Amino acid sequence: METPTTNSLTTDVLIVGAGPVGLALAIELGLRGIQCQVVEQMPENGFHTHPRANLINQRTMEFCKRWGIAQNVRDVATAPDYPHTGMYLTSMNGHLIAKIERPDHGQDAKSAFSPESAQRCNQIWFDPVLRKKAQSLSSVDMHFQHQFISFEQDAAGVRAEIKDLQSGVNLRIESRFLVACCGARSPIRGLLGIDKDEGQVLGAPMSLYFRAHELWNYHTMGKGVLHFLIDEKGVWATLNSLNGGDLWRVTLHGGAKVWGQPDEIDHQSVLTKIIGKPFPYEIIAISPWVRRKLVTAQYRHQRVFLAGDCAHQNTPTGGYGMNTGIGDAVDLGWKLAAYLQGWGGEALLESYDLERRPVAVRNVNEATKNFNLRSFAEPRAELLDSTEQGEKAREELGREIIRLTAQELVSDGIAMGYYYKDSPVICFDEGVPPVQSVTDYEQSSYPGARAPHVWLETEVSTLDFFGEGWVLLKLGHAMINTHELENEAMDLGIPLTVKVIADSRVLELYQYPLVLIRPDGHTAFRSEHSPKNAGSLWKQLCGLSKSTN
Repeated sequence: METPTTNSLTTDVLIVGAGPVGLALAIELGLRGIQCQVVEQMPENGFHTHPRANLINQRTMEFCKRWGIAQNVRDVATAPDYPHTGMYLTSMNGHLIAKIERPDHGQDAKSAFSPESAQRCNQIWFDPVLRKKAQSLSSVDMHFQHQFISFEQDAAGVRAEIKDLQSGVNLRIESRFLVACCGARSPIRGLLGIDKDEGQVLGAPMSLYFRAHELWNYHTMGKGVLHFLIDEKGVWATLNSLNGGDLWRVTLHGGAKVWGQPDEIDHQSVLTKIIGKPFPYEIIAISPWVRRKLVTAQYRHQRVFLAGDCAHQNTPTGGYGMNTGIGDAVDLGWKLAAYLQGWGGEALLESYDLERRPVAVRNVNEATKNFNLRSFAEPRAELLDSTEQGEKAREELGREIIRLTAQELVSDGIAMGYYYKDSPVICFDEGVPPVQSVTDYEQSSYPGARAPHVWLETEVSTLDFFGEGWVLLKLGHAMINTHELENEAMDLGIPLTVKVIADSRVLELYQYPLVLIRPDGHTAFRSEHSPKNAGSLWKQLCGLSKSTN
């Protein structure tokens, strides 16, 4: 007999999944006063034996700064004095092939283009920081150990069935919108009838999560966070520092086909081979997983949106996945809030797919390229030899690695340099678009790009002005009349703040005396003078021309 629904809730947005993407979306909505319910089938502290994403890039840290939790993240991240070095080597006591330093990563790092630096903070510690912030917001309710079962939708909204895994009873949640943030195996994709093949499989590796105190005392390579173990066929394993201390993860290529099932793996032999000699350790968990390449064909399905791994999946080579997903949440969050508050229209919701999907395509392709570079076309047995020929082969490979694969470890262009070039809710001009690069990033106020960071005299970043609503920057000393632009925003209910900055450095970088910044910190419009028709501009930028709210 089917368990009857015993309770019913009504909310603006139902978020399925309380990983970093779902929590980021809850924070975005919660800070804007939007009612949302978050359901997660895992217990509140259910992820401690499954380390996942490690890298929090600069853009994500900028979001954390805006949310008021950047210092909380740093408090649980890898310590300031631990280097974020990446190494390619034959073993930790063998031959070093290439070493890549990342001075702009870590707590003490300084950046010319951001008030924040990339941090190494595994989801084991990052998720609780996000969760605590989300739970502090009065408009956010969270339900752990609640399993999403099904949904139906129509023009009025979405009705979802949720099962309380502790009591066994069902909960019905009625919402205006549903956002799937429930990962790569999302049941919502199945209910929508999409991505039935779950994407291209790139591999099925195995992860060994273990504890070893001061592991660097047992090898000659010094401290680092990423170690790529190379044999004659290419990279066969990676050793990652999770906390700059006693927690480590090894990823074995080949998975069960090569190493056997988790309970069959001779972990002592594997770890001894990696380090080059025996050392004391404690296995915490051994877990199989699947590398996939997928970008779903459509991010929006009427009142259902996909975000994070529900929308795109990539091999973690480069650390793009979680950060791309949090970018989804930030883009979608302010747009849903705008629609629900009445100043955003249907075209604004449609722009979520048009803006974020190209970013995912680029990032997934780059991650796949990084992964494919790890295998040699032909075996190179001489790499392991302690001979003159072996030394020469390692030097040549080291130069090749620096040239081809350093972008996996230094990817400022991926983190910061994306821009929404095909968006219908951005007013483009005849300026020069930013150059798209994986490694390099140059700040630009070009429409669709992240608005530039400049430190002001009070050690406040220009980025600190962005995030709550729209911001009109009036730069330099020109007194441009913007009354019509401001009055039209007020009439349409658009939250707008005007910020006058005379500092010539800001005008030099932003290039134009009038720059209009969206709530997500991206430039929407810039000009030498006030727009001729402010009402039409606002309707384009907020997607009001097709509004059915």
